[in-house]
Amino acid sequence: MVTVFVSDALWADIGPGLSAALPAVEHVRFTPRQVVGSNDVLRIEVACLSSDLWPDSSASFMRVCLDAPNLRWLHSFSAGVDHPVFRMLLDRGVRLTNSSGASARSIAHHVIMNLLVMRRDVPRFLREQAGRQWHTRPVGDVEGTTVGVLGLGPIGLEVARLAAEFGMHPVGIRRTVRGDEPCPTFAFDELPRLLPTFDSLVLALPLTPQTQHVIGAAELALLPAGAHLVNVGRGELLDEIALVDALQTGQVGWASLDVTEVEPLPADSALWHLPNVIITPHSSGDTSSTRRRAMELFTTNVARFVHGEPLVNEVT
Repeated sequence: MVTVFVSDALWADIGPGLSAALPAVEHVRFTPRQVVGSNDVLRIEVACLSSDLWPDSSASFMRVCLDAPNLRWLHSFSAGVDHPVFRMLLDRGVRLTNSSGASARSIAHHVIMNLLVMRRDVPRFLREQAGRQWHTRPVGDVEGTTVGVLGLGPIGLEVARLAAEFGMHPVGIRRTVRGDEPCPTFAFDELPRLLPTFDSLVLALPLTPQTQHVIGAAELALLPAGAHLVNVGRGELLDEIALVDALQTGQVGWASLDVTEVEPLPADSALWHLPNVIITPHSSGDTSSTRRRAMELFTTNVARFVHGEPLVNEVT
């Protein structure tokens, strides 16, 4: 038998099918605000941190995982596993998988939506609508613009593909150029040369010591005046103090932020009050399609784990 630790909500979705396909699987329930018994904690071998637990119950779920001495594998609904708790489990010998790729399409849709919204000046139209003001004026267009995509993982690749479909010219930047990218692609050391050519810049990188504040005051100053910026990677990729300055001077015309350096974004952050900022609360990938793909990935991996096969998306 393999004992899986999952939320009640996730088990309701996948439990019947999983049990029918793999009779050797049983589960320990996680119900928010209820204590998991010590005997059950000892039984846990596999755990899945699912999206329904984020953010209110994720900490209590992970505390149980840390206390489970027989935990052998943890799956995360997110692609990002840069939180120190994941390293603690890896150092203990627990295997870790993520849901990289599950949210790529949903997040890429969010990026394209915001590139269109910013170029078409939609927030200003909404403000005028609220004031019953009818002001006709020409609007911008994404067609023919150049968009830099910083990071070509599953999200960045899908952004580049969709951008081309909308008539944009995507340019990729990644650590190692492979030669099979769907758009012209350059290594990181080319970034200073490329930034002046971007009408828009999309950040889709994971957070590492090398990528923290990869875009700061110097990089923002290299963009064309009025350039647009979208961050769907991690908040710490951007120096927010430098970004606020660039937004206030118009060096950056618009910024769409799905992630911020501190989450939730503090109430006293200047970003809340700038008229050329769109803030979404880390929600770009939180769609039913993403959840379905992440659940399918987990159930596939459960079967692989039971049969001793390699796991998909294993993090080392």
